[in-house]
Amino acid sequence: MLEKREINLAHPTYPKYATIYSDKDTEARACILYFHGGGLLYGHRDDLPPLHTRTLTRAGYIIISYDYPLAPAAKLDTIIGDVCSSITHYVKHSELYCGQALPFFLWGRSAGAYLCLLAASRRELPLAPAGILSYYGYGFLCDNWFQTPSGYYRSLPAVNASCLEQAGTGLHTAGGLDTHYAVYVYARQTGTWHFLLYEGRDKYFYLDYTLRACASLPCPLFCAHSTRDNDVPYAEFLELSNRFHPRQFIASCDSHDFDRDEENPFTKKLLDETLVFLNENL
Repeated sequence: MLEKREINLAHPTYPKYATIYSDKDTEARACILYFHGGGLLYGHRDDLPPLHTRTLTRAGYIIISYDYPLAPAAKLDTIIGDVCSSITHYVKHSELYCGQALPFFLWGRSAGAYLCLLAASRRELPLAPAGILSYYGYGFLCDNWFQTPSGYYRSLPAVNASCLEQAGTGLHTAGGLDTHYAVYVYARQTGTWHFLLYEGRDKYFYLDYTLRACASLPCPLFCAHSTRDNDVPYAEFLELSNRFHPRQFIASCDSHDFDRDEENPFTKKLLDETLVFLNENL
């Protein structure tokens, strides 16, 4: 039976929690530290479809889903620092999460996958993960797509800069569709996404916040992407694959987060392949 509980990580500056999913009838084999998507501008830690939590916990994997601070109130240095802190906290205090020391994987969807890849690439974690699950993630390896207006988002009703006021200025770790999604649409329509995440010289953005200077990762990688992704270009998946030689899952469909639809035939196949990767790398 699926169990869900929440723990307060007591951050001094902003609210920070983790949600833990487990199956009380299944012996735990490893933990999966999960970071949600949302372009670093919106989203929340409880965004996993029920099929995902059921499938993985029944297979013996405890899922720990973390908050992290969102842009534009937080910039990339703060966000990635928080993600690395969450991973380090698990390594040093695993008994708080699962009562024992278990191997761990990193898992992110979209922007969450970017954060997992970047955190691991820095090789500053106290322990390397057993593997990384990148669902339609990216490393800002291809030029232009994140710096120029998106054709897909420009096809949506125009959003103006007033949406930034609605998102608020204080550091926060959850952004609902009603208050924060418009910020992402605005950023992609205007080609200003990069500037909402980072303040500094482009040289250091590419060195510190992309995977362009990373030749290898400290663990195996699983990458999933749809061929006609309307948000993160398929070319990013190809660049990740050419650079890091992951286990691949390719879905021939149009949507970005295709696995959000539990009835999509690719969703079950993706979870099956995910379990193969996890089991092979324990």
